[in-house]
Amino acid sequence: MENLGYYNGKFGPLNEMSIPMNDRVHWFGDGVYDAGPARNYKIFAIDEHIDRFFNSAELLEIEMPCTKQELKDLLNKLVKEVDTGSQFVYYQVTRGTGIRDHAFTEGPGNLWVMLKPATISDGIEPIKLITEPDTRFFHCNIKTLNLIPSVMASEKAKRAGCQETVFYREGGRVTECAHSNVHIVKDGALYTAPLDNLILPGIARKHLIQACDRLGIAVHEEPYYLEDLFAAEEVLVTSSSNLCLHAHEIDGKPVGGKQTELIEALRKEVIGEFLSATEAD
Repeated sequence: MENLGYYNGKFGPLNEMSIPMNDRVHWFGDGVYDAGPARNYKIFAIDEHIDRFFNSAELLEIEMPCTKQELKDLLNKLVKEVDTGSQFVYYQVTRGTGIRDHAFTEGPGNLWVMLKPATISDGIEPIKLITEPDTRFFHCNIKTLNLIPSVMASEKAKRAGCQETVFYREGGRVTECAHSNVHIVKDGALYTAPLDNLILPGIARKHLIQACDRLGIAVHEEPYYLEDLFAAEEVLVTSSSNLCLHAHEIDGKPVGGKQTELIEALRKEVIGEFLSATEAD
């Protein structure tokens, strides 16, 4: 198959799948998700993604319909059903099926999986960013399906000819991007927003920090602000779909370009880890 959809034990091409109208996702967007890349039919950092997936569900009191190992086995099986080994592996759980009612639907949730061909950027070409006030709620650490602010911000970036939108809260504190984490390099060290309820604990963010540790680059997990963003020696953007990108423009103004050797070393380290972990057998 070119792509694949899965819903509660049934799977097939995406355009042939159907979902019950009373799945709570339709009425409330009531669910959580996770996703990551696969290469050579191997899913990168699968255990870390599944751990975060189950944590998101637990924080919203969604009853999982499977164990972590059962989900891992299922995903590893499903990737082999798609024609290409380079895929984006997406999965979500919604809070069950029932007549519309704000109170929880009892019982286990519904498990969805979506697989489509995709490749990871090598991160060599710089990207352009814009900034927007962060109008999302205060549970950004939970990877929920309620993504309207991120959708609107992503479309605004697209129309501006940019690749991402950087969110900031009142007072100018930078949080993250519409669908990525954002970091800066200052005085040769990496600064990244702390893991609180205002950002998602990104898997690629975690691997970037680990790469810094291996390369002897200092890391500061603390709040930083718009003025720090525009004055940064470098600006980095990380996500599971684009592991390590760097920006050269924000809101039409040039940024970065002052620590090119450092970010190239980081890029090679992060991408190298991905390539090594997903080598063909």
